[in-house]
Amino acid sequence: MKRFENKNVVVIGGTHGMGLATVKALIDGGAHVCLTGNNQENVDRAKADLGAGVAVIRSDASSLSDIDTLRETVSDVFGTIDALLVFAAVAEFEPFECVSEASFDRQFALNTKGAFFVAQQLAPLIKDGGSITFTTVTPATGSPQMSVYMGTKAAVRAFTQAFAAALLARRIRVNALAPGFIDTPSLGLASLTPEARQAVYDIGNQVTPMKRHGTVAEIASGALFLAFDATFSTGIELPLDGGLSTVECP
Repeated sequence: MKRFENKNVVVIGGTHGMGLATVKALIDGGAHVCLTGNNQENVDRAKADLGAGVAVIRSDASSLSDIDTLRETVSDVFGTIDALLVFAAVAEFEPFECVSEASFDRQFALNTKGAFFVAQQLAPLIKDGGSITFTTVTPATGSPQMSVYMGTKAAVRAFTQAFAAALLARRIRVNALAPGFIDTPSLGLASLTPEARQAVYDIGNQVTPMKRHGTVAEIASGALFLAFDATFSTGIELPLDGGLSTVECP
């Protein structure tokens, strides 16, 4: 029997990067997966790559009407689910003095409001004893170019603890994964030029004590540990950052 056989899992933001790697690990493990994305090109590519047996839905996690529709779709497809994993997020790389209201609202709408209401609306579908796994960011030194993004993820960190308390009676565990520098095509900074992205990549290798970026497979492994194996953990944040938040860089 495969590790995730007969498990129903929803992955928010599962069409690329860390979310897609987690989806693929779930499928390899025998899970039934419903994943979302808001970029039509990524949604179409995921549908083609993953095959007809996987439910790939275009859904904007910052839209309450889309979340309502998603809840109805998940209920129709699965009835109940065993785990919810939330990866959808946007990061804008800009000094705090350059942050606009539009940029601020865009990041909080998806990263914070979206995470809250996705969890709120899908929680009734989660089986007692199931799990919710959020994605935050490594609790390392603050970056002056990512003040808003760090703020959005600090809120999600607080949600993790509050939701863990709220869902304790149903034995639903709520935890967060906190990645450091992870090797994805965009590095989570799609708005940067290739040259600027390479500079950020080089900095990541320098400041991470293990002197490398993490892989999406390593993030997927950590996410699935929290979702299924960490049965005596709730309300925690697990750093996966090569020692960035815990070890002095030599």
